[in-house]
Amino acid sequence: MADRRQRPDPDDLLSHVQAGERQMARGKLKVFLGYAAGVGKTYAMLEAAHQRQAEGVDVAAAYVETHGRPETEALLAGLEQLPRAQVEYRGQRWPELDVDAVLARRPELVLVDELAHTNIPGSRHAKRHQDVDEILAAGIDVYTTLNVQHLESLNDAVAQITGITVHETLPDRVIDQDTELELIDLPPDELQQR
Repeated sequence: MADRRQRPDPDDLLSHVQAGERQMARGKLKVFLGYAAGVGKTYAMLEAAHQRQAEGVDVAAAYVETHGRPETEALLAGLEQLPRAQVEYRGQRWPELDVDAVLARRPELVLVDELAHTNIPGSRHAKRHQDVDEILAAGIDVYTTLNVQHLESLNDAVAQITGITVHETLPDRVIDQDTELELIDLPPDELQQR
């Protein structure tokens, strides 16, 4: 007769399996990283999204800033755009990322521009990177954009070089070992022409 004390506890086994499923189900984060605004991060993100869509991936744009650039707007027009949340603040309504719309739609890949953005008070989370973390936890892949000076560890160094301090930063831990980074570069003279 087998010794019952040697058998694993079924509840422990179930907990381990569920933890593994949650970990396996987490979405993947890809960051289009640039040294300054205007180098083409959003454009590169949209091009990559179109490539993934052509490969049969279900892609939706949840929050993309085109900054009025016609070529960027044209790329965005070819993708499904999810509604934005309208957050009331000081008598005005402000558009923000609608996490509920993303979770309800459940695309395989969602586009969320400006990872370091500070959300309007009254939003679901204080920072956009927290919105993105919730989306990733739901098993949805995210493409996003970021400038290097928005990383907390690089903020001071970039400010010393450029003389510009940015106040919207995010913890370095947001960009972890599982994050795919794509560096978007542009010669300074071309950036000045934009």
